[in-house]
Amino acid sequence: MADLYPIKVTVNGKAHQCSVQPRTHLVDFLRDDLGLKGSHLGCEHGVCGACTVELDGKIVRGCLTLAVQADGGQVQTIEGLSATGIIRDLQEAFVRRNALQCGFCTSGMLMAAKELLETLPNATRGEVRDWISGNYCRCTGYQAIVDAICDVLQQRQEALA
Repeated sequence: MADLYPIKVTVNGKAHQCSVQPRTHLVDFLRDDLGLKGSHLGCEHGVCGACTVELDGKIVRGCLTLAVQADGGQVQTIEGLSATGIIRDLQEAFVRRNALQCGFCTSGMLMAAKELLETLPNATRGEVRDWISGNYCRCTGYQAIVDAICDVLQQRQEALA
């Protein structure tokens, strides 16, 4: 068995001290050690986006990020974001627009959409499509996902006006 390395990481606001193998990917640590199953393993090459989580405020691919790289960091998963209510409007729009079917890509899509809303609050439909282009969905054809995100962009813009 490989040597274990101690890490301290805050996940969804809760501090954890664990020991991990140096090759353990962040998504495996979250799923297997912490029981947070919302982030999925898809391609395991960083292409599909199903494993997307937030590390220190930026989305990362959990299958390309090692758990030891999160040492001292703050991780947010879909479970944490859901619990805070911060993405409730996005979740409701996804349901309303039928932007989720099998649900496999949904957590990664929501993580990407949250970052988009924070980074480009006046995004155009084209910018939304570009932003989520790194997340694969085999069920919806993306139209409903883009519609849902655009709905939330519009709602948030109207709320500020």
